[in-house]
Amino acid sequence: MKLYWCAKSRAVRALWMIEELGVECERVVVDIRDETRPIDPQFTLASPMGKVPALSDGDVHMAESAAICLYLADRYASGSLAPALDDDARGRFLYWMLYTPAVIEPAMSEKFSGAKSNRFSNGWGDFDAMIETFEAGLGSGPWILGERFSAADVMLGSSAVFLRRFGILPDSAVLGSYADRCEERPAYRKAESADEDPG
Repeated sequence: MKLYWCAKSRAVRALWMIEELGVECERVVVDIRDETRPIDPQFTLASPMGKVPALSDGDVHMAESAAICLYLADRYASGSLAPALDDDARGRFLYWMLYTPAVIEPAMSEKFSGAKSNRFSNGWGDFDAMIETFEAGLGSGPWILGERFSAADVMLGSSAVFLRRFGILPDSAVLGSYADRCEERPAYRKAESADEDPG
């Protein structure tokens, strides 16, 4: 398995997921901010848009953090980090797996750009609706599926941490404590350490 990644990017999610799984993985740094970097055909195969993270695992080549985390959970930890296909929790899990790219990130982009929001026409609602739904989804927690930590928490937890780092996480005890719990996980700490010192 080979992970293409770049420090200070969404690729930290894939690093975290790999640490949760404890699987062997070669990390290949791709400086996506360097427009003069040489073309790596294997990276392009995995990520046609040239974005990180990207993954090669045997004959599987793919990009996008949510897709990678879902693939890894299903292939290497089905029933633990991903509910099995016939588990009633699977639908809820899939909804929250995709909440980051489908709802959180568009709402964050809208917030940063200052674009006028429209809760009723945007698929992601607006920033406030995103936060309200995120808080309600955690319910009594501690994880998005209740007592069960899953790959969806890798996606959502990294988002809660990002929101806080960017200074746009509202004063939310629910989301603040969730971000804290995620940052306390040993696998998260290992991923963060690698992100700080890509070597």
